[in-house]
Amino acid sequence: MNRPSFEVADIIRATAESFIDQHCSWLNGLHRKVLSAILRCRTAALGGHRDQCSRCGHQAISYNSCRNRHCPKCQTNARDKWLAARKAELLPVPYVHVVFTLPHLLAPLAFYNKKILYNLLFRASAATLLEVAADPRHLGAEIGFLSVLHTWGQNLLHHPHVHCVIPAGGLSPDRQRWIHPRHAFFLPVKVLSRVFRGKFVEGLRRAYYNDELCLPGTLKPLKQEKVFRSFLRTLFQQDWVVYGKPPFGGPEHVLHYLARYTHRVAISNHRIRNFAEGKVTFRWKDYTAKGKQRLMTVTAGEFLRRFLLHVLPRGFQRIRFFGFLANRRRGAILSICRRLLEVYPTQETCEKSKPENDGADSQHPCPVCGGPMLLVERLTAKELARELSRLSIIANTS
Repeated sequence: MNRPSFEVADIIRATAESFIDQHCSWLNGLHRKVLSAILRCRTAALGGHRDQCSRCGHQAISYNSCRNRHCPKCQTNARDKWLAARKAELLPVPYVHVVFTLPHLLAPLAFYNKKILYNLLFRASAATLLEVAADPRHLGAEIGFLSVLHTWGQNLLHHPHVHCVIPAGGLSPDRQRWIHPRHAFFLPVKVLSRVFRGKFVEGLRRAYYNDELCLPGTLKPLKQEKVFRSFLRTLFQQDWVVYGKPPFGGPEHVLHYLARYTHRVAISNHRIRNFAEGKVTFRWKDYTAKGKQRLMTVTAGEFLRRFLLHVLPRGFQRIRFFGFLANRRRGAILSICRRLLEVYPTQETCEKSKPENDGADSQHPCPVCGGPMLLVERLTAKELARELSRLSIIANTS
């Protein structure tokens, strides 16, 4: 893929100082850390390393990445390693995709209570899938799945939702057979919607009475119990969106599908079409018009504000596993699933599923001969500055 013409870092570099002055009332240390990391990513400020081609001896200097999970530049390698580790866990069955979305009415509350409500979103959606799947009227099986949190819509506004990718089917209660789904959409979405709404609202009620919720600004009226109860009743007056897609294929399609959801940030650099005169134009998909591609132009300050809406709390896990894919149960129960499906991982599959190195030994192909570039020296920021200065002098005198 060609290098994008404009990057989030360009917008930060040009407008961060004025943006921070204007929005200092709600920006915290984590927001500033994200801005700084993206700004310094793959620049001399983070140091670098010298690579040498093992075939022709060509040398090149590369800058280090910031490795911040909100950085649009740093997610590709993390995604590829994560996907490699998932290969051996795939089952030879179709997979389905279910999305649980919070209503817009909850967006302000979620913004000021990210950790609590995002955790509740994970728990309520997972408990819903496990409960409905275990019901004999629907599937009557124990299922396993992974969930990925997204907090943005295509326009970068706050839109918390969870993507769940699920092997279609599950283990019978006695774990003696694999149960295949009876419905095209795996589980009835209307049932999922009602159960999800009930579980989330109950969790929200508990958080309120345990005095765990932060209710500043326009949310202050909710501190009154009567107002909060009325707010909960309002949540029950609308249907909650649970979207289920039909099965999209077996394991050969799953990794490619997951790559679109697991390590995405709010916006990729390739979606930014223009940055000029203090305004940013980016591409977005309008789902109200059958996914038509459109362009949106906002001020640079508004762009950064929207981008920072999606900074996650420190240490928050945005990819989680449930059911028989839960971390503590995965190894043993996957063996049962494979036996019942009469498939076993080959040695080749296991070898391919091992994460590749972190880039320290082989960075990229040599631009001269195509051979492997190997790391030969790590450079601090000061060492890198001296080396770049030396190379500049050599270039000017040659």
